[in-house]
Amino acid sequence: MKSIEKVQNSLKGKTVVITGGSSGVGRATAEAFALEGCNIVVAARGKEALDETVALCRDLDVAAIGIPADVSIASDVQNLANKALQFNGRIDIWVNNAGVMASGKFEEIPMELNEQVIKTNLFGYMHGAYSVLPVFKRQNEGILINNVSIGGFMPAPYSAVYSATKFGIRGMMECLHGEISDFSDIHICNLYPQIQRSTGNMHSAKYSGLDFKIPPFAADPRDTAAKIVELAKNPRKDLFPDFTSMMLKNVYGLFPKPIINTASAAMRLMMKIKNAPSDSGNVLEPSSKPHRIYGETMLPVPSRKTKIAVLAGLGLGLTYMFLRMKSNNK
Repeated sequence: MKSIEKVQNSLKGKTVVITGGSSGVGRATAEAFALEGCNIVVAARGKEALDETVALCRDLDVAAIGIPADVSIASDVQNLANKALQFNGRIDIWVNNAGVMASGKFEEIPMELNEQVIKTNLFGYMHGAYSVLPVFKRQNEGILINNVSIGGFMPAPYSAVYSATKFGIRGMMECLHGEISDFSDIHICNLYPQIQRSTGNMHSAKYSGLDFKIPPFAADPRDTAAKIVELAKNPRKDLFPDFTSMMLKNVYGLFPKPIINTASAAMRLMMKIKNAPSDSGNVLEPSSKPHRIYGETMLPVPSRKTKIAVLAGLGLGLTYMFLRMKSNNK
């Protein structure tokens, strides 16, 4: 039975399209699918970084091509889908992953950047779905995987427009689930990971004066990529890839106002001693170097057991604190 299941879940020879594949989770995802023996079609704005990801996949003995594309432009994404079909005659899996972020006071972030965050994140995922779902319907099968982030369930403090895009992606995909419900072999899967130990934070736009390095308890991008592969093998509607993402979603669901107010107050306090210049990051242009999977952390990365123990304690402590606050307000 196990051997039959293994054959059924094999991804070898499948064609996978991955947006935002030049660094971070996108590059880790290309690597993960290449290790499964898939044909890789990877897209990003920057050609140099794109070529590096393609070389990484080819070094793993799979066919791979890179298609320069800006997902905020519908014609670029349609061209990506067309090139992917020319590559192998079909698209089996499409991973919406490309995204950008701008943090700071809402009214102090240039409107041009706010609008581009929406175009890249929300329109980008819309363009991906719009281009690939007709392909899936012609094939009568296919899997669309959306790397949404935990931001689809809880807002990121002082990142209002970014948060709007993530909530929007979740709402759009909820509706599309109904539209493909009469296709039993077409799946839309949403992943909700926590902050990543990737280059994403290094490349983001910062208008808060804060130039944070990644906290050491952030998730490993290769672990997140492994969960994306898991969704390709065993599709499901929603997946929280680790304990932290599930804990954050549940605790925020219980105490939304205290959590966002506390997180925002902490940000305000830190912004009073800000000293980093404003930086538009990769919102309006391709990501600068480094083009790699991992970013820089503020402290050494702890072991997995230590992470779980500390996060479990933190979760229990937060729950207790907010329950006390709730009872005192009655």
